[in-house]
Amino acid sequence: MKQVSTLFLKITVIIMGIPVLALCIFALPRLAKVAIEHAANGDTLGYIVLSILIVMYVATIPFYLALYQTLKLLSYIEKDQAFSQMSVIALKKIKNCAKTISGLYVVILPLVYIVAEWDDAPGLILLGMVIIGASFAVAVFASVLQRLLQKAIDIKEENDLTV
Repeated sequence: MKQVSTLFLKITVIIMGIPVLALCIFALPRLAKVAIEHAANGDTLGYIVLSILIVMYVATIPFYLALYQTLKLLSYIEKDQAFSQMSVIALKKIKNCAKTISGLYVVILPLVYIVAEWDDAPGLILLGMVIIGASFAVAVFASVLQRLLQKAIDIKEENDLTV
């Protein structure tokens, strides 16, 4: 049963990465092409959109690192090594990746506001805030799990020493 649930979670993690990869391969280059054309014509909005796209591409690096660490954590669970220091390290890396993503999107949110005002699209700001909130929630959740897991490991080691 445990193998089935971890397999399901692994497939879910992989499926989470596919839309971001598709976005990076198909949608963002098209937007970059249009932004470059605007920037070549001297339009400052083109430079703003290019800055946003660059940060979005940079944010995919910690996103995929976090997905990789999640897959490693699930493999530790499959091997009955969930209560190990390796799991704590994986959770710490997930937390740091989520904080990095949140920080990157906080930095570009004012630029997104400028684009949203120009294009009269307030949904862009909402989308940016959802990404910030979701990655911040992942960071908080990973931090709580990291602390709980570390305490459980400490208690287990203490019990092993007393017996």
